[in-house]
Amino acid sequence: MSSRGIRGAITVETNSKEAILEGTRLMLSEMVERNQVHPDDIASVLITTTEDLDAVFPAAAARTLPGWEYVPLMCAREIPVPGSLPLCVRVMMLVNTDKRANEIHHVFLRDAVKLRPDLLK
Repeated sequence: MSSRGIRGAITVETNSKEAILEGTRLMLSEMVERNQVHPDDIASVLITTTEDLDAVFPAAAARTLPGWEYVPLMCAREIPVPGSLPLCVRVMMLVNTDKRANEIHHVFLRDAVKLRPDLLK
């Protein structure tokens, strides 16, 4: 078994608590489902937001998922590169898995599909 990173990103419609939490929950759920990840397999989750999202910590969404009480989470701010995709939540989930790197299903939802179309399967 080795550690692998699973990438995820989603855009939200507004800088509101509801939109950020709903989008983050949807993205994390898709990442777990597509990769058959159990919470005990997750080493840590790093969540970043663009500077236009500050209504809530997106990690609060993860705490509502079953079994995620002890998953280590960290939120951070993205580097504000001019022209970057706005209203975006990004995730790097580090998991222990037997899957090879090319077997990992990265999840990019809504306008975030523009970030890494090469990773979509």
